[in-house]
Amino acid sequence: MTPLTPRFRLGFLTHVQGRGDDQARTYRNAQELFVVADELGFDTGWVAQHHVPAGGGGLSSPWTFLAHAAARTKRIRLGTAITVLPLEDPVRLAEDIAVVDTLSGGRVEIGVGSGYNDTEYAAFGQDVARKRELTSEKLSVLRRALADEEVRTPGFRIQPTPGDFTDRIWQGVFSDPGARHAAGGGSNLLLNRAAYGFDAPTDEVQRPWADAFLDAWERPRRPRIGLSRFVFPAKDRRTALQQIGDDVHRAALRHGESGAFPKDLSVDEALRRFHSFYGHPDEITAALREERVLPVATDLITQFNPAVPDHDAAIRALELIATEVAPALGWKPATVPDLAGA
Repeated sequence: MTPLTPRFRLGFLTHVQGRGDDQARTYRNAQELFVVADELGFDTGWVAQHHVPAGGGGLSSPWTFLAHAAARTKRIRLGTAITVLPLEDPVRLAEDIAVVDTLSGGRVEIGVGSGYNDTEYAAFGQDVARKRELTSEKLSVLRRALADEEVRTPGFRIQPTPGDFTDRIWQGVFSDPGARHAAGGGSNLLLNRAAYGFDAPTDEVQRPWADAFLDAWERPRRPRIGLSRFVFPAKDRRTALQQIGDDVHRAALRHGESGAFPKDLSVDEALRRFHSFYGHPDEITAALREERVLPVATDLITQFNPAVPDHDAAIRALELIATEVAPALGWKPATVPDLAGA
């Protein structure tokens, strides 16, 4: 029997950042998070793509990274949140996705978005003013390629033959019209951990976007909403702040310089602007029960960014999310791998 309230999926997202200049260590630690999350029963593991390094590095080539993660894990689904689609050749991207999907046994999710960084666009010879147009154009090609249709020239289809990606393409959006556009194209919805440019709480801003997406959805399958949230549990609030406070504050000050946040925010206001859930698992659970978007989300995607906690603390936080926070919200680990994306 199908339960009245479908089980939500639990995910984690890493921006693959670390401290110091040892990027090889940063990448190894990020891979280890996938292994730990797989063992803990997380349903999905996601990476973000950044061509220009953020604080502590970043990941420019997510599908290479996920191919390695596929070899080290058994059941966790592997995705991008997001791949910066305007800077990719969609046919080549589809080939990479199909290869990783084949190697992983059908565990791939593909999240795309337009990005925002002027330097990245310039480096790849693209006009940032056309980012929305480029995203739409390239997503159309990507969809056809992943549907095993001919693309660009008669007789050409990508190889390996892709699996069914009908329910596995996601779009990151930042507005009501963007949410409706994603629904119209049949994409699942990805919502960011913070709503930039707004004074209101992130969930208050984003709930109308989620409602607009659901209102515009006309496909026979169930609509999916992936909710990315900053979640960092520890033994108590003070310990959590020691791990994340300075990083979150520095990130907020950088956003203040770019205009995404007001300038010169305090630590407390920085944590609020990033819609942060931190402290003892019971505190986080209580706060997430008040989260406005979570009731309509099908996927809760936890992340530590913009904080870069110590590796041991990151592993412990994943353990607390999987064993205390998520179960208190009704999540249970899947008993069998979900290779259909359901």
